[in-house]
Amino acid sequence: MPSSSLSPPSQWYKQTRLLMGLALPICGAQLAQAGMSTVDVIMTGRLSATDLAAVSVGSSLWLPLMLFMAGTLMGLTPIVAQLLGAERTDTIRSRVHQSLWVALAMGVVVAILLHQAVMPIFTWMSVPPAVAERSSAYLAAVAFGMPGSALFMALRAFSDGMNHTRPALWISLLGLAVNIPFNYLLIHGGPGLVGLFGEQLPATLKALPALGAYGCGIATAISMWAMALAMLVYTRQSRAYGSVALWQTLTRPHLAQIRELLVVGVPIGVSIFVEVTLFTLIALFIASLGEVVVSAHQVALNVTSLLFMLPLSLGMALTVRVGNTLGAGNLATARFVAWHGIALSLVIALFNDLILWFAAEPVLSLYTHNTEVQQVALSLIGLAMLYQISDSLQVNMAGALRGYKDTRIIMIITLIAYWLVGLGGGHMLGIGAFPGLAAPLGVHGYWIGLVAGLTVAAGLLGLRLHTISKAVSNGERSIQTD
Repeated sequence: MPSSSLSPPSQWYKQTRLLMGLALPICGAQLAQAGMSTVDVIMTGRLSATDLAAVSVGSSLWLPLMLFMAGTLMGLTPIVAQLLGAERTDTIRSRVHQSLWVALAMGVVVAILLHQAVMPIFTWMSVPPAVAERSSAYLAAVAFGMPGSALFMALRAFSDGMNHTRPALWISLLGLAVNIPFNYLLIHGGPGLVGLFGEQLPATLKALPALGAYGCGIATAISMWAMALAMLVYTRQSRAYGSVALWQTLTRPHLAQIRELLVVGVPIGVSIFVEVTLFTLIALFIASLGEVVVSAHQVALNVTSLLFMLPLSLGMALTVRVGNTLGAGNLATARFVAWHGIALSLVIALFNDLILWFAAEPVLSLYTHNTEVQQVALSLIGLAMLYQISDSLQVNMAGALRGYKDTRIIMIITLIAYWLVGLGGGHMLGIGAFPGLAAPLGVHGYWIGLVAGLTVAAGLLGLRLHTISKAVSNGERSIQTD
């Protein structure tokens, strides 16, 4: 720990206030966007099991692609944060425009993939024909919203880098507010409206078709474009971005600046993609262990994922704070800011563990009345209390390193820790292939692998952060803000 950690309590209070001021709106935005997926599941599930399966299978394809786009475009945040700290706001506009060009290109490519390339994947996955047909329609509708989603994410990365994280919260809530009525209208159609408002509705409304999963996809696309347009209008009208003059003129594609964004952003996108696929593959591996185990895994994962939103948001805020401080030339302070954020993340993780310790049983009873599922889930929550700590540490160490624009090493460490240690080790424990293991550990083996992988990631990222922050603080490594 750097010597700046011995600063007076007032310095700790100041940095905590600044960090949490950025992190809490980010956390709200993450929860609002997660709420859209929850609404999709609830509304399609009430229509039919086939539509629910179609949305679930489709989401497993488009969500990783969208998160890869989001991660790549997050590369703009430390770039903007450092330029803002260096008071070089005149150079921010061109960087944002390059991000928008990249976002548009990525959104179109992902849209084409979702529209054209899903049926061979469904055939390979042996998806039932009825589910595959509806899921393909759902993805074709979602594809229309992908360019809008990418543009929103680029503008959000810009706004976050400018220390304005609240707009993403309010606009994410707007997206949820748009998503709910359009979901209901398009999924359930006229019969759903009659069930809600009665027979007095006009005949035209009663005749609206129930589009099921396809309607859910249309509602998702509408929400994506609503968020993109709202963010565009806000960044154009708000005085908070006046110094950047973002929409004064449009900058043409600039290869050097696009390369800068991709060098910083693509490793972030790959890291997020690796993390998402880790949990997806574990879910596939344990599918053969029975309904009780699968249900317990999903319940335990959902509970812990909700608690993880705050550490995740803190890591995103830490990127901004470290970038701002580096840009201002306060290299030693940047090191203190980084390690202060890590210490704060540990405190939050321990607080989350207290919540799990005292509230796990009553919370699990809200998810299911099956006592067998509750018992297995409770045993997994015990392991989750371990990985809450390592997961919180590693995501905030990664956030601090992104503030230094040191993202390639995060990708390499993520690949090793998640896939080799977490997935590989967990699979060997789960099936009983680990040397010296008397019997397969089943789902607990996979969760032990998760704990091990996240712990390895935290250790390696901590070493990297110590090395980079010390080198920059001592003037042995330069930070480019031009």
